[in-house]
Amino acid sequence: MKPAVFLDRDGTLIGLVHHLTDPGDVRLIDGAASAVTALRAAGYAVVIVTNQSVIGRGKLTEAGLEKVHAEMARQLAEAGTGTDGVYFCPLKPVQKDPTVIEDPMRKPGPGMLLEAAEKQSLNLADSWMVGDTVSDIEAGRNAGCRTILVETGYGAGVDGYKGYDHRVATLAEAATLILNKDMT
Repeated sequence: MKPAVFLDRDGTLIGLVHHLTDPGDVRLIDGAASAVTALRAAGYAVVIVTNQSVIGRGKLTEAGLEKVHAEMARQLAEAGTGTDGVYFCPLKPVQKDPTVIEDPMRKPGPGMLLEAAEKQSLNLADSWMVGDTVSDIEAGRNAGCRTILVETGYGAGVDGYKGYDHRVATLAEAATLILNKDMT
């Protein structure tokens, strides 16, 4: 079984745009593509797991989301890399507590990670979840992964929560940390 690095999409891999619906607004965060390249070269599957309440809110269709993801994939390919899968949950939240599992598929539920692990034969105990929100970190913890909070996106504003294993500035720094930790 292969280890994975699960990545949140908005604010971790691509710039944070509240309720992103326009593929023209997709921008990779500086250093993100090289981080993905390094992780994949080291033998990790890189899998996107993203809550997409824009669908549940009626602001975007699944076809529209496919266009957003196609633009993200195009930019990654242009940088010479790609991901091993994209999993999303279309449900909108019912309440605001980012630690409460409303549905197993919606982060902080571990459902997307568990689904990816089953479909791709991934070893969750040797895997990492990297994201910019408490719900990202909780999803990783709930799936049995090690976790890294990045300070891009919403991450810089996360105060008082210490449920992550590590906290770094960017995905590039997270990749360096992962590669150094797993080589020692």
